[in-house]
Amino acid sequence: MEVITLAHGSGGEETYKLIKNVFLKYFNNDILKEQGDSAILDMIKRKIAITTDSFVVDPLFFKGGDIGKLSICGTVNDLCVSGAIPLYISAGFILEEGLQLKDLEKIVKSMSDTANKIGVKIVTGDTKVVQSGKGHKVYINTTGIGYIEKNNYQLNIKEIRAGDAIIISGTIGDHGTSIINERENLDIESGLKSDCAALNELTKAIMDTSNEIRIMRDPTRGGLANTLKELVNTSGKSMEIWQKDIPIREDVRNFCDLLGFDPLYMANEGKLICIVSNKDAHRVLNVIKSNPLGREGAIIGKVLDDGKGKLYLKTYIGGTKVLGMLQGELIPRIC
Repeated sequence: MEVITLAHGSGGEETYKLIKNVFLKYFNNDILKEQGDSAILDMIKRKIAITTDSFVVDPLFFKGGDIGKLSICGTVNDLCVSGAIPLYISAGFILEEGLQLKDLEKIVKSMSDTANKIGVKIVTGDTKVVQSGKGHKVYINTTGIGYIEKNNYQLNIKEIRAGDAIIISGTIGDHGTSIINERENLDIESGLKSDCAALNELTKAIMDTSNEIRIMRDPTRGGLANTLKELVNTSGKSMEIWQKDIPIREDVRNFCDLLGFDPLYMANEGKLICIVSNKDAHRVLNVIKSNPLGREGAIIGKVLDDGKGKLYLKTYIGGTKVLGMLQGELIPRIC
């Protein structure tokens, strides 16, 4: 059984073989094959979007994906919800001594397959190895680069207005419940599965449908409620969401009820929030629902202008609750 050793991070023969036999085997493109200290890219003659992210999810492999797929989808989604078309990704790996080489290769292949499907290139990267017990098998750091297709139309939180509709593209809490179920070997519901997916096609369709998209976000850590509360804090506008209209899978709801979690704060990795003018809301929703990733999309609330900067939840029984930011760490190592 071949495993990662400290020599794989030494910059010598073992490092060369790892790059050749694993990374170049799957991340195969003309830019990366140059193996320079930096990637030389073609000039992008439009507004550029750039994002960076790190992935430490535990377990590395889970129903619906793995840390490799997650690293590509997570990076691409951060670009897409900004209205950008993703082009390039860098990937840095922190490997723990003793990691099985076959597991690393499986992760790298997953990254390659996901990137190829989306149409982005992994153009540069780095690998470091830490001693056994000083890491957790694999950490991945990425940077993504894309461009804004419509130079005269840029998403802007300052454009959020009272009366705007709040749309979620599908069920919430799928990723968070799946990860904690597998990490703790609870096996409460075999149907729990991460929603890990790339949103590039969905966001492009949304942007092509309306010029009145105010903002998009992917509600990952902290879930739907935390993401909306961040938008409330930044925009100064209050928002109201309607509990009865928020799509939640029954197995996710039951899991959260059993363990005392609130699905509004559970992580997602294949959903987006879209705030759009009320007049275009149903047109945008129809486009979302026509995409396989958005079939359970719904209008779940609206923007208010009461001057209070609050996030309200209209409950099933008709009451109103004020939602705050997530306190502490609900679930560590979720992405």
